[in-house]
Amino acid sequence: MKEHPYKKSGLTVSQQDYHIARKRMVEVHLRGGGVRDERVLAAMGKVPRHLFVEEALREQAYGDYPLNIGEGQTISQPLMVAIMTEALQLAAGEKVLEVGTGSGYQTAILCELASEVYSIERIATLSHRARRILYDCGYIRFQLRIGDGSRGWPEAAPFDAIIVTAAGPALPPVLLKQLAEGGRLVMPIGTEDAQELRRVRRQQGKFPEETLGACRFVKLIGEYGWKGE
Repeated sequence: MKEHPYKKSGLTVSQQDYHIARKRMVEVHLRGGGVRDERVLAAMGKVPRHLFVEEALREQAYGDYPLNIGEGQTISQPLMVAIMTEALQLAAGEKVLEVGTGSGYQTAILCELASEVYSIERIATLSHRARRILYDCGYIRFQLRIGDGSRGWPEAAPFDAIIVTAAGPALPPVLLKQLAEGGRLVMPIGTEDAQELRRVRRQQGKFPEETLGACRFVKLIGEYGWKGE
């Protein structure tokens, strides 16, 4: 496995090492990858990504690739997290729904940028772990739910933005209905092997789409995604 430049062979990685690695991630992988929203860059330069992965993987936390978080799920590569977050075009005071809590890392980024964060995870062990880590990191402006994220969170709607961190075969109509006027939904769409990232904006009852590029995510399991095993 490729060794990262911040790893000190034979020594425990210190908080300063993580700080340096996080700064390098922002400048090299994110800004270098085309991310321009300074609020997004600042948020990703602040959130301690290494705390959202298993201890054995912490030295790899700031590399630009996904990492396994258990239960067949992954924490997305930093550049993809930044691209999706930037695409949401979040403003202060907005309310956002995240479908797929996973490790809680994306949730933490959203907490830095929005006033209210709602997040749904179908796997209970991941949700419980994410809650604990988020609280340990000092985040409190979020609500988590265990369930079918493809159905959204209707009683908390409408949302100014919705981010779906798993790929579906089509845009879930129920999520579109939960968007506020002018609200944005960002989600990977496609097959298990070929997907593209799309952004939808609600405009007077219509939902024009934009394609933001190719991507690869785990499958969205649920009523408006793929059926479970």
